[in-house]
Amino acid sequence: MFLDSRHIMIRISTDEPIGSAIKRLAMTDGNQALKKAGLKITLPRVKILELMQSPDNQHISAEDLYKKLLEIGEEIGLATVYRVLNQFDDAGILNRHHFESGKAVFEMSTQQHHDHLVCLTCDKVIEFSDDVIERRQDEIAMRHNIKLTHHSLYLYGHCTNDTCDHADE
Repeated sequence: MFLDSRHIMIRISTDEPIGSAIKRLAMTDGNQALKKAGLKITLPRVKILELMQSPDNQHISAEDLYKKLLEIGEEIGLATVYRVLNQFDDAGILNRHHFESGKAVFEMSTQQHHDHLVCLTCDKVIEFSDDVIERRQDEIAMRHNIKLTHHSLYLYGHCTNDTCDHADE
């Protein structure tokens, strides 16, 4: 027997109560993140979280995420995508960034701090960590009697790769 709830199929035996099957679905890692954040487990949240967990979907805009949902046959409205991304950002599941393009992009929150290099032509984003930069920022903050709580460092430029439109300049 299959339980179909908008494209999620759960195999349950004829002996297993539907409530148990739903609880089993709720125990996945992504769903645990939702529960820990105090968010109800809904199909749009689960689907968006699943897509966001893919390495290919880091630094993605709400519009691009919406297009990916449509590509896989999910009928989740753009307004819902925006609302869920905002909820995930508020809950600390995602981080929101505003690069030079002006539109917000999202990535999964990680425990490890990192900074970003951004190509202004192809919008490629490279994450990096550098202990020397981190120490220097701390030194500057201390010199000005500021105790850092967090920071964001975005470095902008143009790719020198042949695959970037700007590489020949």
